[in-house]
Amino acid sequence: MIMYDRFTEQTGITVNLIEGGSDALIERILNEGRFSPADLLITVDAGRLWRADQKGVFRATDSKVLNERVPTHLRHPEGHWFGLSKRARVIVYNKAKGLPGPITRYEDLAGPAAQGLVCMRSSGNIYNLSLLGSIIEASGEAGAASWASGVVANFARKPQGNDTAQLRAVASGECGLTVANTYYLGRMLGSADADVRETAARLGVVFPNQADRGAHVNISGAGVTKHAPNPGNAVRFLEYLTSEFAQRLFAEGNNEYPIVGATSGPIAAMGDFAEDEVNANVFGIRQAEAVRIYDRAGWR
Repeated sequence: MIMYDRFTEQTGITVNLIEGGSDALIERILNEGRFSPADLLITVDAGRLWRADQKGVFRATDSKVLNERVPTHLRHPEGHWFGLSKRARVIVYNKAKGLPGPITRYEDLAGPAAQGLVCMRSSGNIYNLSLLGSIIEASGEAGAASWASGVVANFARKPQGNDTAQLRAVASGECGLTVANTYYLGRMLGSADADVRETAARLGVVFPNQADRGAHVNISGAGVTKHAPNPGNAVRFLEYLTSEFAQRLFAEGNNEYPIVGATSGPIAAMGDFAEDEVNANVFGIRQAEAVRIYDRAGWR
């Protein structure tokens, strides 16, 4: 992989990549304990990073380079993990049908204009847990509970499928509105399959809450493991991943927004947006509250 090869060329440090599901990798690191060969854990969603941190996976990293390059709201307050790329969770609608009313905020999905139009994935999905965590932080538990209940009342169907399934449902007219991470739409827009690109072309995007707190953003991120056998090399690799060269490759490869440098690839066409700058660690801290709120609202 060119991104890793360039790092090895520059430093002489070899990168050994082990891939797998996030939960499985976290459990493996924990089971291996101080004998774990893992120096870094890279995963998606600050909620997952928080879970891993709560289990003792990470150590604190003090790096001037990382602190300068990674915005404060996209890294752990004590340096346990750092964002490497980001995605926005946006409102999506069918261009041919247009928006059913003034839908400019997440809160509008719970309002009368969205009645019977909303498709969502399950409440147990980490992306929806993190979104609700951000709403709890902005509006309090009561406000977030009211939002969740309002969205459930506006469901066009029971929650099902992933973000791509929601996008296809909106494109087909089964639903009128959904929320999805921008990289799902970017993936469809850049697909080699003409039918997939045509489906994506039917969809319009609203970056929510531009007049107030900004759109909810989440991250792909990484942290140095507690028992890393090569912590110094791990920090050097993290710093490299925040260089403009690596950022372009990392973000483009995931159809995400870079932490450093300009956006490229299909998602660049969506334009600039204001993002919510609440610290991403909050999404994990609020996770238990989010689960309770979704459960009480009947969002399965």
